[in-house]
Amino acid sequence: MRIQSLRAQRGVALPVMLIVLLVMLISSIYLLKSSHSTTLTASNLAYDSAQARAVDYGLHQGFLWLSETAKTNRAQLNDHSSGDGYVAILQNGQGPRSDGFWAGGKIVDVGTQRVQYVIHRLCSRNLPYDDPDNACVQTADNPSAMGSSVKVGASIASDAPQFTSVPKVHYVVTARIAGARGGNVVNQLVVQIGA
Repeated sequence: MRIQSLRAQRGVALPVMLIVLLVMLISSIYLLKSSHSTTLTASNLAYDSAQARAVDYGLHQGFLWLSETAKTNRAQLNDHSSGDGYVAILQNGQGPRSDGFWAGGKIVDVGTQRVQYVIHRLCSRNLPYDDPDNACVQTADNPSAMGSSVKVGASIASDAPQFTSVPKVHYVVTARIAGARGGNVVNQLVVQIGA
């Protein structure tokens, strides 16, 4: 009887082992593809981070030029300075995706990458900020917090603001980089400088 049961079991282990080997083969292929995808994802994240740091360098260069010019020659901010990446106006309808937005920009090298930045003064004309024919985005300190004698509501009028202190004119520094792998990064920085 014992010899009969051994003969009946012969050959059953081979198909079971083949199935186990097939499952292990499929699992190892999936694991290999999964680790490859993870490596690619980590590589892309590191690449994006490096591009963002390079673009931030462009923003920093634009900010340095703007703050230095505001200290030494503020009148220069009333007109374009394309060699420095400065545009005294921001035309309506222009945004970082349009080519006209980048006209007058400056290119700086960050290692092997080229970063372009442009500084826009948020004004309608290249005139002094307080010229009656010019309209600029400006802010000032809260008059009630400064103990001002200006009545509440008088400095809020949109057509004739009355600032109690020197207003701050708004500037936008925009930087971009076109990566070798087709990735593009655009960052912006808003700067307020007292007029």
